[in-house]
Amino acid sequence: MKPSFYVTTPIYYVNDVPHIGHAYTTVAADVLARYKRMKGFDVFFLTGSDEHGQKVEKAAQTNGETPLELADRVVKRFQALWEKLGISHNDFIRTTQERHKQGVTHIFKQLMEQGDIYLGEYEDWYCTPCETFWTETQVEDGKCPDCNRPVEKLKEESYFFKMSAYGEKLLAHIEANPDFIQPKTRRNEIISFVKEGLRDLSVSRTSFSWGIPVPGNERHVIYVWFDALTNYISALGYPNADGNYGRYWPADAHLIGKDILRFHTVYWPTFLMAAGLPIPQKVFAHGWWTVEGQKMSKSLQNVVEPNMLIDKYGVDVVRYFLLREVPFGLDGDFSHGSLINRINSDLANDLGNLLSRSTAMLVKYFDGILPAPGPLSELDATLKTKAEAMLAAVDNCMDELAFSKALQSIWDVISAGNKYIDETAPWGLAKDPAKREQLATVMYCLLEAQRLVHSLVAPFMPQTARKALACLGWQKEATEEDLVWGKLAPGTIIEKAAALFPRIETKE
Repeated sequence: MKPSFYVTTPIYYVNDVPHIGHAYTTVAADVLARYKRMKGFDVFFLTGSDEHGQKVEKAAQTNGETPLELADRVVKRFQALWEKLGISHNDFIRTTQERHKQGVTHIFKQLMEQGDIYLGEYEDWYCTPCETFWTETQVEDGKCPDCNRPVEKLKEESYFFKMSAYGEKLLAHIEANPDFIQPKTRRNEIISFVKEGLRDLSVSRTSFSWGIPVPGNERHVIYVWFDALTNYISALGYPNADGNYGRYWPADAHLIGKDILRFHTVYWPTFLMAAGLPIPQKVFAHGWWTVEGQKMSKSLQNVVEPNMLIDKYGVDVVRYFLLREVPFGLDGDFSHGSLINRINSDLANDLGNLLSRSTAMLVKYFDGILPAPGPLSELDATLKTKAEAMLAAVDNCMDELAFSKALQSIWDVISAGNKYIDETAPWGLAKDPAKREQLATVMYCLLEAQRLVHSLVAPFMPQTARKALACLGWQKEATEEDLVWGKLAPGTIIEKAAALFPRIETKE
């Protein structure tokens, strides 16, 4: 049986327009899912939409529609973008679906029955845009510490989750599992937060009605975060332990933005502990994107719209740039200049140029039929060793979610390939009939190194890899067995590759 691998993105709020941040998390999860499938894992990749809460209710009222009509309309934007980005998710969960409501109601009811959720009264400062309560000490000048918008004093009857009872247990779990929260800076942040002591958490609202009702007390709706986080198990069919829930839970990786770290590493694991359920293996919080050095905001009109980027530069370019430009976990800055620079140097000069040079020479010297290699010279063996080292390096990087490092390892082999052409000078060998076998070996090594390169490029840039591999006479999707040197069979028909990425003149 194949080992399972379960990766998730957050579920995106339907009150948002999809922006580069949403695309970033989802492309990262997609690359991981595609890579793990190639390596022989039984992968389940989940994304979805968060559709309840006061913000959706208010926005729907303003638009003169029902909250569900708003959600149905807006969710299509996310679904269309994922299709355009080539996202290979197995499932798309919506919190308005019946299967989700059943999962949330089940876990809420269980925690009520065992006394981990109790009825009380709540009074604090509430920020509607963030859907977060703040204490007196956290609020400055009547403004939310997160988004700086005005907060209002709310007092209402509320159900509470006994989060305070799970602080010690959570801390012990974090300390026993160093990989649970990544990167390390985020882990330290959560440890110090938990050490300050956890308060019980208000998990219901009576001030609006758009949500899942509290079982047995329909005046209350379940707080949006309790509802939303449960998607990771409700999508698998929880509480039914057969089928996908039994097969894939706990998740191997929750990929999230750093703004929702606390919900995923404090609230979510304590809910699961209380319910006696396993905790995810890893929560990885990536950084934020600024645009030309400024924070993205609607008022600055600098929100980078992924559809527009794809239309302008192509889907694989956008996928490559997002994961190459910035180490996953750090903040990044988007600019058209740096994107064009990546296209011209990495994609056109390095990747594309190597393929078109190599295939053109093979067509010229061997009529497009891949020759059998002879014994390897020192230069040939060096290229082969580099390509084999790349396979191991990329595997380690993918386990660490170090996407830009994985790409760097692949590009090291591309650079080595370009250097190898200069050092072996096939055009010189071609002039001497006595060196025919040596030329055959050089051409074989050059193309086999690129077959491995493009097999590893495939999770990042699926369309590009497919095109490149087709020129190399490799028509199938690579599997674990194919990721070894020497699989390209002599006699394979090789086609001269057109430029994979035309250069962009910067004056454009």
